[in-house]
Amino acid sequence: MEYKVNDLRSALELLKTMPGQLVETDVEVDPAAELSGVYRHVGAGGTVMRPTKVNGPAMIFNKIKGFDDARVAIGVVGSRKRVAAMFGCEMTEVGKLLCECAKNPIEPIVTNDPAPAQVVIHLATDPDFDLHKLVPAPTNTPVDAGPYITLGMCYATHPDTGRSDVTIHRMCIQGKDELSIFLQPGSRHIGAMAERATELGRPLPISVSIGVDPAIEITACFEPPTTPLGFDELSIAGELRKEPVKLHKCLTIEENFIANAEYVIEGEIQPGVKVVEDQNSHTGYAMPEFPGYNGAASHECWLIKVKAVTHRKHPIMQTCIGPSEEHVSMAGIPTEASIFGMIEKALPGKVTNVYAHPSGGGKYMAILQCKKTVHTDEGKQRQAALLAFSAFPELKNVILVDEDVDIFDTNDVLWAMNTRFQGDRDIITIPGVRCHPLDPSSSPDYSPSILDRGISCKTIFDCTVPFHLKEKFKRAQFMEVDPKKWLPDME
Repeated sequence: MEYKVNDLRSALELLKTMPGQLVETDVEVDPAAELSGVYRHVGAGGTVMRPTKVNGPAMIFNKIKGFDDARVAIGVVGSRKRVAAMFGCEMTEVGKLLCECAKNPIEPIVTNDPAPAQVVIHLATDPDFDLHKLVPAPTNTPVDAGPYITLGMCYATHPDTGRSDVTIHRMCIQGKDELSIFLQPGSRHIGAMAERATELGRPLPISVSIGVDPAIEITACFEPPTTPLGFDELSIAGELRKEPVKLHKCLTIEENFIANAEYVIEGEIQPGVKVVEDQNSHTGYAMPEFPGYNGAASHECWLIKVKAVTHRKHPIMQTCIGPSEEHVSMAGIPTEASIFGMIEKALPGKVTNVYAHPSGGGKYMAILQCKKTVHTDEGKQRQAALLAFSAFPELKNVILVDEDVDIFDTNDVLWAMNTRFQGDRDIITIPGVRCHPLDPSSSPDYSPSILDRGISCKTIFDCTVPFHLKEKFKRAQFMEVDPKKWLPDME
């Protein structure tokens, strides 16, 4: 039976048909650090501290301490194999597929059909309303600032243009009707909306949809220049599914939410109000971020005043571990699409594929598979790397390899570095360029050459064979055979 994936539940049904891709447990788990501690060993991967399991299954916890009716799913998009299955393509093609989808967006629509996420309604005016009891948000580690919503699709509308957008931000439960939301200044669209609303002296209505179609979770992570301010990333998910994403009107605010969500939080970002993220824990930390380190608690989070929580019957909370392979999929696949699209416009056919490597959390490192067919192609591989830095400003390192190297196989990439690379001639450095503030080495404390936090030296590692030497670097050729003649059950 084939499953049409259009929400979280249909995605989970598909994974159940794939051997080794989904596990469940009925043993009670504490969402406070224990749940993430378990999944670290089951399938977190990414930059999580070892030991962890890479490419392990997604997991459903059916019994959550303190919650009678909720379940928690984690790791749903934690492997390219699962993402490819849910997107209906090969694992090596997901980035290129999203690149094409971004070129032909299908705008979302607002529907009046009954929304599954509004079956159960909790209003903040109810005397027993408490986010801690309504939303089973886990903490990743014992020193987290509090329970975090890590996979909330934040949807808001610009006060001036009327254009809406969806992004993912870390949100911490601060009180019974309060969330903090970290909006990095000048980087994400909803941050610009909140700043403008503050200038106008009014709150910004915002919905947070949790537990949605994985296509939405991944396409929501596109960034400029592929998706500039005013571009609704839900339209990329629409093209991927070949039908518009359905939205529905909120109950207590003038905004829409994703109709097929499991949970929806309705609220307003308060104008000009800033929150100390660890005001309850006082640990100094927020949560583990994608580079693998505990992120520092921010003193400049915005405040969301929550007005309602609605959800399905028997809802499934979806979460992820900050440094896990799941973050690599969400951040890395749109990165690949953006880089491939930029290079293809300028140097068509010269880069055949792009991989945002997990060691960089899907953001810091990209591997480019380059093709040289004539002598004038020499040097274009390095031009492609410069274009990659332009397409994705947070990128720090680019590794260039030839078309005979499997960019998704780290051993093959390192083989190219060991046999087709000389450090004194094949490293190109570009110092003093703005990169990503979460890189702990991008600090004046690390090196006096770094003028401000978030500035890095961008580096190109050219592991391609010079064109005039290609004949001398041919890999050993083996006889082409079908091993299934000898091992019929071999995949």
